Amino acid sequence: MDGGPRVPEQRRAPSSAEAAALRFSVLGPVRAWREEQPLNTGSPQQRALLAALLLREGRTATAAELIDALWGTEPPSQALAAVRTYASRLRKILDPGVLVSESGGYAVRGLGEGALDLAAAQDLAAAAEKARGAGDLSQARDTLNRALALWDGEPLAGVPGPYADAQRTRLQEWRLQLLESRLDMDLEQGCHAEAVSELTALTAAHPLRERLRELLMLALYRSGRQAEALAVYADTRRLLAEELGVDPRSGLRDLQQRILQADPALAEPSAPAAEPAAVPVRPAQLPATVPDFTGRSAFVSELSEVLASAEGRVMAVSALAGIGGVGKTTLAVHVAHEARSAFPDGQLYVDLQGAGPRAAEPETVLGSFLRALGTPDSSIPDSLEERSALYRSVLDGRRVLVLLDNAKDAAQVRPLLPGTAGCAALVTSRVRMVDLAGAHLVDLDVMSPEEALALFTKIVGAERVAAEREAALDVVAACGFLPLAIRIAASRLAARRTWTVSVLAAKLADERRRLDELQAGDLAVKATFELGYGALDPAQARAFRLLGLADGPDISLAAAAAMLALPAEDTEDLLESLVDTSLLESAAPGRYRYHDLVRLYARACAERDEWPPSEREAALSRLLDFYLATAAGGYALERPGDRLVDHLATSERPGLVFADRHRAQDWLYAEAVSLLACVRQSAGSGLLARAVDVLWAAVDLAESGTNSKEYAGVAATLCEAAGRAADPRAEARALITLAYAHSVTGRFDLANEEAGRARELTTASVDPLASCWSSNILGVIALYQSRNDDGEAHLNQAIENFRACDDRPGEASALCNLSRIHLATGRTESAVALARQGTEMYDAMGHALKGANGRYALGLALTKHEALAEATARLREALEVFRDSRQRLWEGMSLFRLAEVDLAAGHPGQAASNAETALTVLRGIGGDWRRANVLVVLGQALNGIAQSGRAQVCWREALDLFEALDAPEADQVRALLQPLAMA
Repeated sequence: MDGGPRVPEQRRAPSSAEAAALRFSVLGPVRAWREEQPLNTGSPQQRALLAALLLREGRTATAAELIDALWGTEPPSQALAAVRTYASRLRKILDPGVLVSESGGYAVRGLGEGALDLAAAQDLAAAAEKARGAGDLSQARDTLNRALALWDGEPLAGVPGPYADAQRTRLQEWRLQLLESRLDMDLEQGCHAEAVSELTALTAAHPLRERLRELLMLALYRSGRQAEALAVYADTRRLLAEELGVDPRSGLRDLQQRILQADPALAEPSAPAAEPAAVPVRPAQLPATVPDFTGRSAFVSELSEVLASAEGRVMAVSALAGIGGVGKTTLAVHVAHEARSAFPDGQLYVDLQGAGPRAAEPETVLGSFLRALGTPDSSIPDSLEERSALYRSVLDGRRVLVLLDNAKDAAQVRPLLPGTAGCAALVTSRVRMVDLAGAHLVDLDVMSPEEALALFTKIVGAERVAAEREAALDVVAACGFLPLAIRIAASRLAARRTWTVSVLAAKLADERRRLDELQAGDLAVKATFELGYGALDPAQARAFRLLGLADGPDISLAAAAAMLALPAEDTEDLLESLVDTSLLESAAPGRYRYHDLVRLYARACAERDEWPPSEREAALSRLLDFYLATAAGGYALERPGDRLVDHLATSERPGLVFADRHRAQDWLYAEAVSLLACVRQSAGSGLLARAVDVLWAAVDLAESGTNSKEYAGVAATLCEAAGRAADPRAEARALITLAYAHSVTGRFDLANEEAGRARELTTASVDPLASCWSSNILGVIALYQSRNDDGEAHLNQAIENFRACDDRPGEASALCNLSRIHLATGRTESAVALARQGTEMYDAMGHALKGANGRYALGLALTKHEALAEATARLREALEVFRDSRQRLWEGMSLFRLAEVDLAAGHPGQAASNAETALTVLRGIGGDWRRANVLVVLGQALNGIAQSGRAQVCWREALDLFEALDAPEADQVRALLQPLAMA
């Protein structure tokens, strides 16, 4: 970025108070504004004069220089008069004192800060370079993107003259340099997949720019597309030889070799974690630190930094909170030992027994502290206030560290704080001490998997763990990465030389026995949790037990309120109080979760203490009702007029009500994992029919990409459960959801089988909804499998069934699907008509999302009808809605169809960009058949921009996918590859 154009710091004229209101742009058309009012800058030559003055760095341009800038070597006979006329007109437009005359020339002066877009871009580029130099890549990228956003098309657009031509070239080159810098930072931060699409378009527009080719090769390689990366090099070498008769530069050649050698250094960079500063350890009143202390480097660094800041401060206090067994005491003792040298006057320690039935009294602790500090018994007063005052007096002028372990609450801690300069306190507690003024609060979580395995290895021995690494990972995962649980499990294994790690892993795999297995000597995970549970009041204990029954990774406040049958306000108070005790975690505002072992303990408490036992199933039933009511309400909001909600089971509890479909979507995707877990959990109980209906109402999750696989897995579970329960209605509905999920992921044979079974299980009289949708899905799958006659029969049946049910959205869906059958069989005009009919029906009902499906089908038909402009418009409308609705499958497919339109319109560069983006969006969703189709179009687009090497790579991959699927499209790809193979 150092080579960018330089623009002067525009000097503000002291007498021109209004000059700052003027703004100018040259990174596009030359324009001027006063405040937000555009100014008329006159003829092209007059704008050329203004541009020349703006780009003169505030210096005076002589008349001769301006004439040369506007007309070059062939000025008109009245050139000088023309320059004076243009300057006079500009002076009337601009503020007084801005355009000045001096020494026979002109200058622009007194502009405010940021008045010229180029100056602003230059400042942002410099700031980005500074941020990059400081290692803040995120800030550098954001700043550089702001600079690039200031361009508005071609610089100095429409401005004539040789000076403008030269500046235009220079500004375009600078913009490319900025783009290359930003893309380079994208790759440094691991955004390689997103960069491929942009780089593909840029290399098509600037085929001889080797730096862009180098970045594209690196982005493709890091995206796992090594063959395409090498094909870019081959294309570049051929193009340079043909166009310029030269070889690629050394940097590009070196990159090719490194890719061929799979150089590990090409992997995306990652910043190493900062290591804590080593602090000398000296013994004192502190308990001994554990010899196998492992990990926690970030917490050690954070706490050590706070303790190191004690000098010169009134007092440094850190309060560690966390669940029992998470290692609060171990960490605090370790940090205290490392900080000993900073506190030469002593270190005090006390176990305040806050988790037990009788917490230590502060006055007793103060007596012990005073004696340890050398105060004789006869001088220790009786009252808490007097002891606390004497304690602070004794510490005055000393540097002492106080470790207050296992505190009950802030009230117990306050009298024990030193409160004097140079001293510090470390506090551990299961309660988060938000009311401890001035304390540095630390929430201690479980270990990372790497830290947990390292601790397990230290205790068990490296040889035993190395021999069964996978089993060791299973053990620490079963321990929930909780340090106490890992230490117990490892100690048991270390004491039993005949056991293998796999034996221990098998014992811990049984969730119902896991807590019983996690005890060794006087250490027991269950006993640690029992202390916290025993301190709860009845309402807290009930909430703790019942919420632990839900299978989801977390639970929202609204879902918890439904499960507990309490108002949201009361539920929030209970849950926050459980968070304060560290028995529950706040995953995010309004969301709560258990540690895995705490959840097992909560369920054990529910089985032992919940009375009557039926309340456990009732709580899960209330949770399922909440999901059913809320999902159905969101479905109805997004699909007005859809009859599905009329055929769902009745919910006994109300759900959430949303103001618009976007908020309903936000809820569905935020709740997706927990909702699906609840549905799966309900499969084996009397809640099966409602569980199936919840899954159907949440059908958007099948198309999201993020949740598609889990959605299909839950649907399969429900199918099996309904079959075992001999419930044909529930089984047919579950089969339809599973068929749809499989069609989304490209598993068409399975989808066809499941939809066929669903149609066999039901009739219009038994379940009209299932009868309608099974025929509709069968028609769509037949289309994908090129069984067009079968597809047309199924879809005509679906249309008839939907009409009989007065289900107009369903009818519109079948019409749009039938349009694609007509298109596949050469009936283009009727395909357009059917798609228009379906889309108009959706629009009449206010169906935004399904209307996008209609526009997608219409866009396909219009493309074949060669109405390319309208096809593009409809597909872009669909794309906007799919993106807004977070439907990744259809977002990616819309981009793919736009690429097809681009090819038909003769725009291969844009087609390549759209197809690249489609591949990125469709990663992990859509299946191999859809991916292969996109690769075919991407190859055609790349071939159209003279990147034949990459085109061949794409077509070969597509051919492999089609052949694996035994798809007829394989013949089309062979035909594309044949001319290249013969060349």
